[in-house]
Amino acid sequence: MTNSTSSSSKTKKEAQDALNRFKMEVASEIGVNLKQGYNGDLTSREAGSVGGNMVKKMIKRQEEQMSQGM
Repeated sequence: MTNSTSSSSKTKKEAQDALNRFKMEVASEIGVNLKQGYNGDLTSREAGSVGGNMVKKMIKRQEEQMSQGM
């Protein structure tokens, strides 16, 4: 494996880990019992609410950054 491939894999892993932490944070905030690994026991509504709230938070953060000229 070359350095650029290794670096790319590390970056992807870090991004995935950050996204998973964000997902767990959002699930906790809205009261959805999300656990590491398989979550097939969630209803479609619960799973959708986690994803929907993640998107809302990402949009809000981006709008805040844009309004600050970042």
